[in-house]
Amino acid sequence: MEENLLHCAATLGMAAVPVVELRGAIPFGLAFGLPADLVFLLAVVGNMLPMPFLLFFVRKVFRLLRQRPWWGEKIDRLESRAHLKGRMVRKYRILGLIILVAIPLPGTGAWTGALVATIFRIPIRKALPALLVGVLIAGAIVTAVSCGVISLWV
Repeated sequence: MEENLLHCAATLGMAAVPVVELRGAIPFGLAFGLPADLVFLLAVVGNMLPMPFLLFFVRKVFRLLRQRPWWGEKIDRLESRAHLKGRMVRKYRILGLIILVAIPLPGTGAWTGALVATIFRIPIRKALPALLVGVLIAGAIVTAVSCGVISLWV
């Protein structure tokens, strides 16, 4: 029981981390034998936990970091990459944001979506539900693929 709790906490925490997000958390949780529906729920909640904070504070944090010479160029590069990822968002707005988050590939996901939403000044009341829908779709895709792949070996 204690071990399962630890795996649940690790799955939730892993989903909250940029780059890894639910793409890594779902296979991790399933590999430890957690039920697919629980893993899906933990990964979605974990992935969404940082989103309100990102949407509220990323602009302020970037503004502060830009005052430091080393960080300024890193922030500029990050924003330019987000602009490149945000072409679909620029064209389709909310639907584009959902699609950007829903595609479970490197360089996409909730963290990228939150950054793109902030850069394109999508209001939080619209961005947060769009991120959630995208995360739900990505979670369903990753869970389905992971369960299918795992079932090949079990």
